[in-house]
Formats: sequence, C-alpha cells, structure tokens
Amino acid sequence: MAARFLPTLAALALLGSPAVAQEPGQRDTLAIGITQFPSTFHPNIDAMAAKSYVLGFARRPVTAYGVDWQLTCLSLRDAADAGERPGGAGDDAGGQARPPRHLQAARRCALGDGTPVSAEDLRFAWEAGRNPETGFGPAEFYRSAYELIVEDARTITLRFDKVTFDFASLGDFQPLPAHVERARWTQEPRTYRQRTAYDTETANPVLWSGPYRVTAVQPGAGVTLERNPAWQGTVPAFRRIQVRTVENTAALEAQLLAGQVDMIAGELGLPVEQAAALERRTAGRFKVEYKPGLIYEHLDLRLDNPILADVRVRQALLLAIDRAQIVARLFEGRQTVAHGSVNPLDPMHDPAVPQWNFDPARAAALLEQAGWARGPDGIRRNAAGERLQIELMTTAGNRAREAVQQVLQGMWRQAGVEARIRNEPPRVFFAETLSKRKSQGAALFAWISAPESVPRSNLHSEEIPTEARNWSGQNYPGYRNPEMDALLEAIPQELDRDKRRVLWSRLQAIYAADLPALPLWFRADAHVWPQWLENVRPTGHLNPTSLWVEEWRVK
Repeated sequence: MAARFLPTLAALALLGSPAVAQEPGQRDTLAIGITQFPSTFHPNIDAMAAKSYVLGFARRPVTAYGVDWQLTCLSLRDAADAGERPGGAGDDAGGQARPPRHLQAARRCALGDGTPVSAEDLRFAWEAGRNPETGFGPAEFYRSAYELIVEDARTITLRFDKVTFDFASLGDFQPLPAHVERARWTQEPRTYRQRTAYDTETANPVLWSGPYRVTAVQPGAGVTLERNPAWQGTVPAFRRIQVRTVENTAALEAQLLAGQVDMIAGELGLPVEQAAALERRTAGRFKVEYKPGLIYEHLDLRLDNPILADVRVRQALLLAIDRAQIVARLFEGRQTVAHGSVNPLDPMHDPAVPQWNFDPARAAALLEQAGWARGPDGIRRNAAGERLQIELMTTAGNRAREAVQQVLQGMWRQAGVEARIRNEPPRVFFAETLSKRKSQGAALFAWISAPESVPRSNLHSEEIPTEARNWSGQNYPGYRNPEMDALLEAIPQELDRDKRRVLWSRLQAIYAADLPALPLWFRADAHVWPQWLENVRPTGHLNPTSLWVEEWRVK
C-alpha cells in the first residue's frame, strides 16, 4: 500500500517584529481617500479591495507577498534560521517537498484590548472555514487543511492532504478572536456573516491586532483608525488615520486639491489618465507613482445566459472591442492589453497564448454563424426575433470604467449588439450582485492576484457561488470545464517549475478558447501622495501598501 505524504505546517506560532520606539512625525492625522467602502469588515467574508486596504492597517495576516513579490512572514518566525521567509515545498531536482520548518514566536501578538492572540483563535478560524455553511473563502484551503493540532497556547500544527508548491502561503487564513466570535458562529453558522462582531461592533478593540485599530465607522463614507496601544511593533507615524470613501473620482480629486484628504490610495484611487492630468496641472505639489501590477481588468460574463452560453458570441464580443485604441485614448497608453488572465509580469505567463485582436469582419461572421442577423435598426436578432441585448454593469462613480462602458457600448453597437448600462455602488455590486450571481450579462471589474496565484477560486466549477455554500466562491460566470478543473487541481501539486509551466500554458490556451471572461487590460495603479510623506511602497499585487503602514514616515 502506497503511503501518502501529508505536508505539515508545523508549530506555527504567533509573533511579529521586535518593538522599536520611534518619535512620530509632526502631523497627527493622515486622511486617505479611496473610491469604495467595504461591504464587510470580516477578514474571511467577501473579497473586496476596499476591505483589504482598510484591514491592512488593523490586522496582520500570517503570510503575505512583499514588495519584492516574495512570500514573507508577518506574524511568525522560522526557528531554523530566524529569517523572515516561511518554510514550504521546494522546486528541487527530485520534485520532492522539503521538510516543513519549525516556526517559533519572537514576541507576543495581542488584540486591541491586550488579550494575547492564541492558538484557539486560529483553531476557531479553521473550524469556521471548514464548515461550508459559514461561507468562508477560499474553500479549497480549508478543505485541504484537514487537521489542526493545538500544541500549546501559542502554537499549532496544520496538516494538509497534499503537497503543493505554495503550501507555505496561508493566504487569508488568520486568527479570529474566539472568545468574541465563536458563540456567534456556533449559534448558527449560516447566518454568522450577518451577526459577526466585525460588522455589529466594528470599533470593539478586541477585533484588531495591527498597528491601528478601528475606532469609528461612518457607513458608506469612512473609517477612523487610531494607534493600537497593544501593538508591540514599530510605532506608526500617525496617531490617527482617516480613510474616506468618495466613490466619484472627480469628487475625490476635488477633495485632494481642497486639502480634505492628504493622499489617494493607488489601490482604489484615480484612474491613471486622471492622475496624469492632475500631475501636469499641479506641477510638483504631489508625488505620483504609476505602478503596473497583477490587476486584471476584464468583463465577467453570465454563462448560463443563453446568449452568452454560445462561445461564438463571446468571441465576437471580444473581436468587436478595439482594446489597443481604448488604452491609447482613455489611458494614455499606460495599461497593457490583456490576452488572458495571466499577466506578462507573472513568471508563468505564456506569450504564445492565442489572441483575439480587433477584427470587426470576423466578429460579424461569428454572430451570423450563431444565428444573429442584423435588423432594420442595426441591432441583430435571432430567428425568434429576440434582440441581441446584453446588460453591462460596473461600479458607479468610477469615471474610467464609466468611460470604458460608453466606448464598449458604441463598439458593440457597430457589431449589432445592444448594451444596456446599469451601474451600482461598489459595496452593492461586489457584495450582492456579483457574490450572489445576480448579474445577467457582462460585469466590468478587476481581479487582483498574488504572483503565480492559481485561479481556482474563479475558474473551478466547485467555486460557483450557491446559496447552499452561503455564496462562497468567486466563479461568478458559472464556468464549467472538466479539463480546466483538472489543471487547477494539478498545478498546485506539481513541484517542478518547468513541468508546472507546461500546465500553466495549457490553462491559458483553454481560457483563450473558452473565454469565460473577456480580457481587457492589466491595470497600472496611480498612487498620489503629499510631498511630505515617505516610504509608502506599492506592491503591484493583492497585498496592499497598508500592510506596512508602520514604515510610513513624515519628512
């Protein structure tokens, strides 16, 4: 009988960097503008960039990818070499996993009320995530992490059911205060997301373990954070941070110019062309950095819509979009046209992926083959006389996306496709319409990923959100392809990088053929800071600058 190797993340303990007392700068408060408001403050419910950015000030995940795109430890230390990199499966010549390393505490992590973060907090997070009724994501992590052993009050051992090249990355798995949240969850896991203290008592200090803690929330408008007295790391420069939500980017720019906000976070800020125009007009008043990154702007398609279920229609829709012209005219050429979901900056990108470049004649031919003939008003109809009509949604107030919608509407009309625009505030669009699969046509938004991030959560058929799973999963289109499922399961388990690259190439080829979503471009973010603020370092991936706020300094 063959033995099954069970990789173990052993003796995972809670810690951080040693305390360093520093004098804060002369400025007491930093006001930051962003364009979205979190739909929830719970770390494991609903993936939304606004939540990640705000929680970056107030919590610390166990692991994250740094500015150098390397995996680093934020809440633990490797006892083998007292370094900052977590142990994990290696790409050695034999394709075998290196033995996991012992992770040992360097200092105590504490919640905002001084309560030490404990192994029970990690156990609770794991138990809640293992129960599909809770609706935590990503579901595959909790399924694969089949056993959690509490070694002592500060140490756990996690055991996984398979060897994966990235198993040292714990993603969104992080401690939750069991003494506050467990009773709420145990009462009824399915409705826990409506009763969590993160949304009913957001200013409760016990919820926060980062350099700052949330002290006030103005729903839809802003979040106030103040220094966390229980934080034992480097003292952050500002006593208070105010994160203000202004969904309209023109209004956000006006607040910056009026001094109502000091900076605009690139993760959720001004479109690059708006920031470039601002930079030209203000002539050195602000520092502006344009950071290309793993930010995939695209159109999710509702694949169980009979119109969009036909791959010929999806192909025609993409062929009818002149993406190069949009990038040149709307974004001053600062975005990179996407031909798939894997960014050229990612080491697994395949430059030979098939491309659907602008070709109106080919788009027309495909629509004709699919049974859509032009009507007297130019809009195509099928044999039953139904119009080729598609709902087109995005986040209301985002000037760049709304401009893109107008261009898409015009280009599709040239192809005989009628696009009906309907937009919603970001917190509704992401938490309700997308998460619960209420979009009926095309949804314009961006996925933000980590380096070599396997897109299981948004491409595997098991990740289609359903009410039975409490809407966990991010396969909003409802995409199903058995070969794609098999690749998504095989890629993480292939430890040899060259062999893994072959699998990645096949994944990209299938994506280009099936078009479960329409690739548009890979976004660059525009970070706008005051001249007196230093050491804010954009990452270019899903981990936001706020995770390193203790490094920010005033000149």
